[in-house]
Amino acid sequence: MIKNIMQFLAISILISCCISMPVKANNSGNTKYPIVLVHGLSGFDSALADYFYGVKGALASVGSNQVYTPQVTGYETSEARGEELLTYLEELSAVTGITQFNLIGHSQGGIDSRYVASVRPDLVASVTSVGSPHFGSGTADFIKDSPLEGVTLSIGNAVGTFLAAITGDSSQQSNAMGSLEALNSTDAAIFNAKYPEGLRQGACQETPSHNAGSWWWPNWVSDYSVNDGDHQVNGVAYYSWAGTYNPLVDSNILDLADGLLSVTYLTIDEANDGVVGRCSTHLGKVIRDDYTMNHADEINGMFGLRGLWSANPLQLYKDHARRLAAAGL
Repeated sequence: MIKNIMQFLAISILISCCISMPVKANNSGNTKYPIVLVHGLSGFDSALADYFYGVKGALASVGSNQVYTPQVTGYETSEARGEELLTYLEELSAVTGITQFNLIGHSQGGIDSRYVASVRPDLVASVTSVGSPHFGSGTADFIKDSPLEGVTLSIGNAVGTFLAAITGDSSQQSNAMGSLEALNSTDAAIFNAKYPEGLRQGACQETPSHNAGSWWWPNWVSDYSVNDGDHQVNGVAYYSWAGTYNPLVDSNILDLADGLLSVTYLTIDEANDGVVGRCSTHLGKVIRDDYTMNHADEINGMFGLRGLWSANPLQLYKDHARRLAAAGL
């Protein structure tokens, strides 16, 4: 009897110690400089839902607690949006004393981030683009100077007006023509000539011949990184990743974005995410350019709805925070 009581007390003490033992915080993604998430075309900081849905929480789970989400005009040229982003960073720096930032931009947000890094490299530690059309979008080329241009611009401006109303931000009054000019291949080439930092050149932008599009590299391997140099220009490190998908097999019937993207997908003559071709997304160190994701999945959009076989976007952001932290950024 006494032996049983002693065993019970010993087990109770052991369990109590285990329960009270503090769990070590995960700080593997605690970057030296804060992360700034820059939204893309028609984007927002937070309206009906966060543009980068769930990304802040995912980053916090690996120790990235300083994450900012600026609001720039939804429809404008990348130079105009880039100036807005620059003003935001300068004001944030003045208030907080932070000297540099890690910019992560989705779609046009990646191009806006390049502009800031080009004109004020001292403010930027790194630029990471996610599904950004650095060499233009086939969809924008298809629309520009076609009968669809007028309708598309009207819809874009209407969306901007709607966002201005629901966010209370009058800066969302938009210039859809500016965005169309920013995203087609002809005007992208002009922009690239003025702000070439971080760009890759050559056939398919000379992507490393790792495994893009290869059947043998599993989609679930999210922390794959190509060892092809640091790609630093003027002290700024450049990275990129993107997705491609097949609407017939990689869609989610509940995801409203898939309905639109399955149409725009057909306007691009290479593997793409529904808006941007694979080769156009290359910037700096190409982490990977063929995750199974559409353009909305890249930001965990539509409340996180995605295809059954799609990569987990939140894991990609966590992995990248770790990558930046490991690089001393």
